[in-house]
Formats: sequence, structure tokens, C-alpha cells
Amino acid sequence: MPARSQSRPHSPSSASTSRIRGTLQAHGPPAVRQETAGRSVTLSGSQKPGNQPISVRVRLQAEQRPAALAQFETKSNLGKLDFSLNPLQAEWLGAGSYYEHVKISEPNEFDIMLLMRVERLQLDECDDTGAFYYLSFKRNPKEKYLLKFLDEDGKLSAFKMLQALREIIKQEVKTIKDAEVTVKRKKAGSPAITLQIRNPPTDISVDIILTLKVQQNWPPSTQDGLRVEQWLGRKVRGDLRSESLYLVAKQNKKEKVPRGNTWRLSFSHVEKAMLNNHGSSKTCCEANGPKCCRKGCLKLLKYLLEQLKMKYTKELDKFCSYHVKTAYFHSCVMWPHDTDWHWGDLEHCFHKYLGYFLDCLQRSQLPHFFIPQYNLLSPEDKASNNFLSRQLNYQLNNNFPIFQERN
Repeated sequence: MPARSQSRPHSPSSASTSRIRGTLQAHGPPAVRQETAGRSVTLSGSQKPGNQPISVRVRLQAEQRPAALAQFETKSNLGKLDFSLNPLQAEWLGAGSYYEHVKISEPNEFDIMLLMRVERLQLDECDDTGAFYYLSFKRNPKEKYLLKFLDEDGKLSAFKMLQALREIIKQEVKTIKDAEVTVKRKKAGSPAITLQIRNPPTDISVDIILTLKVQQNWPPSTQDGLRVEQWLGRKVRGDLRSESLYLVAKQNKKEKVPRGNTWRLSFSHVEKAMLNNHGSSKTCCEANGPKCCRKGCLKLLKYLLEQLKMKYTKELDKFCSYHVKTAYFHSCVMWPHDTDWHWGDLEHCFHKYLGYFLDCLQRSQLPHFFIPQYNLLSPEDKASNNFLSRQLNYQLNNNFPIFQERN
């Protein structure tokens, strides 16, 4: 991870601060909402009465969540799949931006991890990233049902497991009578099985992600990651690293001949915990505690990238919100104190967070937060990195015109 001083050149000058303040205030601030005890509060550099958003809606409104959940009915609809999956000892876990409370648009897309408990696995790295693994058993497993998913080399086949799960879900979906549910066509290399749920006035998309929950230590590639000691504390780091190991059925694109037997480490459960308990003090952003703008900054940059990807779909195809989230975690470590993210300093904090991300793009270097040797911005994609850097700098130097566009 870059040293703290490397991101300082991007700290906002008085001129640049006035530019972003002009965007956030005079032109109608993106409404970044902090959830507090069942209500939502507009977050901006200045808390002026009547300061209403004009164009941009970057928000997660607390009052939307119960309605979205009632409409989605995850538990009742997907729970019907449990009858087939019980022999696999599966459980459901909500993941992604909706459950992390950093959703920036209407809540119509959801990620659900289907967790399958495994007592112990042999992990063998399949490349130099430290993120992708072949899985096998050292001895006869307690989970006998997994033996039929081994390939000819004795490796646990992600392809076979996804195929079997897809067939189970297809059959179970047919029994759902209280909603129109279809299984979308599979995407090559994707760990998700996507359900489309028709529930007017909107369609709801649900990604079911096959995940192995393994009761063993994290692999050596994670040893130097999750450096949150100065931010969340040494004890919290230890507690987080004691969480189960998660692996998702994800194809490694570096393989010359894909065989569908690679798995990727996932830290969704830990990321969710850190985002929902993000303060260096225990009371940060609680109902009666001090407020910070960490999540506000994350939502702004997520929105900025999302809008640019809509304009430049082909050029920015390699980028996703995980790049922004990773830069967010690194920024929280670089500026670890709640006072570094004061509620009233949104524009200043967003500037330094964006500055760090621009640094990463310029150097084509963004270390995975949990696996430092894994670079999420490959030099092989330098042209794409430079393109995004130019677009972000244009937005920065022109008062973020994309924030003023009406959707």
C-alpha cells in the first residue's frame, strides 16, 4: 500500500475545494444519506436548512429499505429452495452494497451468498495473485456429497457444483407461485446464478453466489493484508481474521485452458462488517454518536464511476465498484481517525479519497486490501487506467458536471 505522503499532493487547495463545494452546494449537492434511527439526513459540506438536492440522487434512504425487503421477499421466495439444499447444509447470507448500506440507486439488485459449510480443504495456489486456488481433500471428507463434484485430478470442480445448483434452482423456481421468477442465462466465468423476479412496478435481480464456508485459517497470501490496526484496532483485526474462510466458484481468467476448477477467496462477510462498523471510535455514526462522512465519500465515488461507465461502456469495461471499495478501505487506513472524516468536511475528504484513487490509476497499482500481492489495476490494462484517470480529472477540474446531469 502506498505511503500516506504519496496521496498528499492531491489534498484539495482552496481553489479546488471551492470548486467541489460549488458542485455540492450551489449546483445541488449529491444527496449522500447517513442512516440514523429510521430516518435519513442529507450530508453535504454545509448543513443549511432547505438545502435540497436538485439533480443527483446518490442515496440510501432508510425508509426505502423495509419496502424494498417486503417487495423482494428474499426469505420467503428463496427460502423455498432450502428443501433441496438442506442436504448440502446451506445457509443464506446477504452481501453487496445493499446489505452494506452503500447502495447508490434504487434497491433492485441484490447479492445473496449461498454458504455451504466445509470442515477442511487443501488449498493450492493456481497463479501468483494469491487469490485463486485449486481445492481438494487431504483425507476422506465428512461432507460425502462433495465427492461427486471432484474432477479426474481429484480437484473440487466449481463448474460441476454450479451446474448442479443451477438445475436445482431451475426446478424449485417452477414451484414458486406468488411471484414470476426466472433463471437468467449463465455468464461465462461468473460465480453467480441470477434470478429475475417480476414484481411491478420494477423487476428485481438476485445474484445467488455459490460460496464455500471453510472452518480453517486464512492462507499465507493474506498474512500482510487487512492492516487496520491504526484504524479499527489490533483486536478487531484479530477478530476479523478469525472469521471463516470464504471461497466463491470463480474462473481464473489467466488459465490458458479453463477447466472450471478454480475458486477465488472472498471477503464479503468481513467487508460488510467493516463498512457497518467503520469508525475508529465505537460510537461513530450511531444514533447519539459523532457522524463521519466515510460512507458519503464512498457513495460519491461509486456514483461517479457508475455514471462514467454508462457513458464509456467499452472503455471502462474492466472497472467495477470493487475498485472503488478497495480504494476506500486503503483511504480509511491512511486517514484512520474519525476526525479525518468529519461530518462537515465531505468535499475535502472526497477530494483526498479521489486523489488517492487517481494515484493508483496513474501507477496502475491498487493492492487488494486483504491480499497485498494481488494488484487490481494490472499494468497490462494501462490504457484503460489512463482513460479513467483522464475522465476523473476532467470531472475534478470542471466542477463535476456529471453530478449536475439529470437522470
